[in-house]
Amino acid sequence: MATNVNITPLHDRVIVKPAPAEEKTAGGIIIPDTAKEKPQRGTVVAAGPGKKDEPMTVKSGDSILYGKYAGTEVTFEGVDYLIMRESDILAVI
Repeated sequence: MATNVNITPLHDRVIVKPAPAEEKTAGGIIIPDTAKEKPQRGTVVAAGPGKKDEPMTVKSGDSILYGKYAGTEVTFEGVDYLIMRESDILAVI
């Protein structure tokens, strides 16, 4: 679920709250912190207005998939977010 954040992204950028990393495998094995993979899905918290000729296709509250190394990690009021371009988003789920 999307939360309100007092950051406004510019142009074609979006702010994403990454999903938490998996704690267990499907078989029930607990994954240690050193072996956890960076999540590749998240929720759009805020979206910019888009470029002059290209309106944004994602909106606040959308669940998305993004590339493994996409975006810039930022911490705002103790919460981790990613700021990325809309072109770094692979799919809306």
